[in-house]
Amino acid sequence: MTGSAHRRTGASRYRERVPLVAAAVCPHPPLLVPEVAGAAAAELDALRAACDAEVSRLLAAEPDCVVVLGSGPSTEWIIPPAIGTLGPFGVDLTVPLAPTLGEAGGGAVLPMSVTIGAWLLARHPVRARVVAVQVAPDASADEVARVAEEIDTYRPRVGLLTMGDGSACRGQKSPGYDDPRAQAYDETVAAALAGADAEALLGLDPVLSAELKVAGRAPWQVLAGAVRAAGGDWRGELHYAAAPYGVAYFVAGWEAA
Repeated sequence: MTGSAHRRTGASRYRERVPLVAAAVCPHPPLLVPEVAGAAAAELDALRAACDAEVSRLLAAEPDCVVVLGSGPSTEWIIPPAIGTLGPFGVDLTVPLAPTLGEAGGGAVLPMSVTIGAWLLARHPVRARVVAVQVAPDASADEVARVAEEIDTYRPRVGLLTMGDGSACRGQKSPGYDDPRAQAYDETVAAALAGADAEALLGLDPVLSAELKVAGRAPWQVLAGAVRAAGGDWRGELHYAAAPYGVAYFVAGWEAA
């Protein structure tokens, strides 16, 4: 079941403390899944290990609810039962959003970003409730702010697993071909993630992001909005930043200082 019943108006936006205790940032290439990568699976061993370590750190914060956040065709919340599939990549593998519920199918269909997030979670013992939210790639600042505020619904302790890729224009063999602006864009994102710089992420240009085929702009800005709403000091740590296939991938963790 999907829905967006948790909406509020703009007057209170970013003025209430959101109960965010920790956040993890991971990319969502389907090749992270060894069954999809096949013989090339080892090429992303370092990225996969970084993601696993970051998800472990997120769960170690003992959230009561984990929100998996990624891009999707529209902006809406996804409540289990919900399931994703890797069938489009030639692999007969389904991924439930909340495996502890014993989901066999039915409910919402997860976008690929959330599917990979759910797959990463399933590699760990998860005792928290799991829900998801997909954000449209062209989400406006108001839409991003609203979603960030809605995270308050899942208090008292929320962990945010934010799925997003950087530019896809890093070299002539990249999906978006080569764009000289991509390197600087990705360096800005890497620095913001390393420094838990919410304002820098909120300042990412949606038009430039779309031109560089960035899949993480809107999810990263929801993370930034949630941190701004939570208040207090935050620290960040960047564990991985590379563009192995011409697409920038980042793994980072944020926690309250």
